[in-house]
Amino acid sequence: MTDPTYQVTAAELEEQQRYIQQIADLPERPATYCVVTYGCQMNAHDSETIAGMLREMGMKEAASREEADFVLFNTCCVRDNAERRALGNVTWLKEVRKRKPGLMIAVCGCMVQEPGMAEKILKQYRFVDLAFGTANLHRFPELMWKALHADTTVVEIDTRNTLAEDLPVQRMRKDAAYINIMFGCDNYCTYCIVPYVRGRERSRRPEDILRETERLRQDGVKEIMLLGQNVNSYGKGLADGITFAQLLRRLDETGIERIRFMTSHPKDLSDELIKVMGSSRHVLPQFHLPVQAGNDEVLRRMNRRYTREAYLNRVRALREAVPGIGLTTDLIVGFPGETEAQFQDTLSLVEEVGFDSAFTFIYSPRVGTAAAKMPDQVSAEVASDRIQRLIALQDECQQRAMRRFLGTEEQVLVEGFSRRSHSAVSGHGMHGLSVTLPGSERDIGQIVRVRVTGLKNNTLVAERAEA
Repeated sequence: MTDPTYQVTAAELEEQQRYIQQIADLPERPATYCVVTYGCQMNAHDSETIAGMLREMGMKEAASREEADFVLFNTCCVRDNAERRALGNVTWLKEVRKRKPGLMIAVCGCMVQEPGMAEKILKQYRFVDLAFGTANLHRFPELMWKALHADTTVVEIDTRNTLAEDLPVQRMRKDAAYINIMFGCDNYCTYCIVPYVRGRERSRRPEDILRETERLRQDGVKEIMLLGQNVNSYGKGLADGITFAQLLRRLDETGIERIRFMTSHPKDLSDELIKVMGSSRHVLPQFHLPVQAGNDEVLRRMNRRYTREAYLNRVRALREAVPGIGLTTDLIVGFPGETEAQFQDTLSLVEEVGFDSAFTFIYSPRVGTAAAKMPDQVSAEVASDRIQRLIALQDECQQRAMRRFLGTEEQVLVEGFSRRSHSAVSGHGMHGLSVTLPGSERDIGQIVRVRVTGLKNNTLVAERAEA
């Protein structure tokens, strides 16, 4: 996985476009598709790209996977339960195929990129028609063509660190869009398999990102989410030496109304980036800063390369530069060797910071990572007890954090109707929290100014502020 970045050429993309057209011209090909996505926003954006290609092949999205002629699972392997769930659903489709012999089944994503997974698919999941890895996304049309004409499973896994521009995209929303600014990771946290399945860090050229942003703005997109395993290290390897803070500054000048980004590594959070956060007009006051643990020894074994105090210093600097900033995080309990006292350090950090929300996980051993071989693995019973205590504390902290918005005004990008009422709509405010307000279908896709009047579970309740 140490190869340099490979930029997919225009000629290669033209060849893939020819495969798309050839599939579209086939008299007998799948008429409908369903893409099932597991994992992070990067996987979600990959699924949008796959859906864009399938649309150009002449297929329509099915209402459900049971009704689709072609089902693709875009998988995640960061945690064991996500992998098992994906494989369980793939196996379930084997039974569906008995009722629907023409059903095509495909698997892609991080799980396929794991060492040994290709052999496992060929031996144990021979009913799968197509499997490909994260580096093969741009070659999906050619692989689909081969699968349509093959009697055996088509498998392709490339370990090159690829970058491909201008792939088709079928966006999930018209008002918001994902933009990948970089791929891969060089950090090698001891619990994480991402560097092994997503490759080494490589950044897109800033001119390509700016061109995509302008295209989206002209298409009516109001909010972009910049994606990368570690956006703070954006620019590594680019000839012009641009930093992530400088990229944000240039995007802030494009006229796009709202800019979010994730994920950030605390060790790479620079003073320059914090300054840009405080002075920009369109970068929203929200920051996802995964801490993972609150104890220095656990952080050292995780290979996170910062201390508890260094993390807290970054939090203080962010809050000084952006008063009221929405802070979210990731937390892991039950890491190998974690003692009760070390877990208490995580609880005390959560109490001290007061995160708006947190993604909490029980440590999941992943084959191939350093932590999977560590001694003193924490028992499932102890880990379960700790995650319940952590969630209870974070729920209290979240309620306290949300109260600071009572009586304040927010700008909400309305995403759809509230699940509980068709006389109310919901979306996300500038700080990243979900907001519910009175509204109708004409509000969907619009930015609405509101005044926060109450709290309900993890949601802010608001009234329109125009009056």
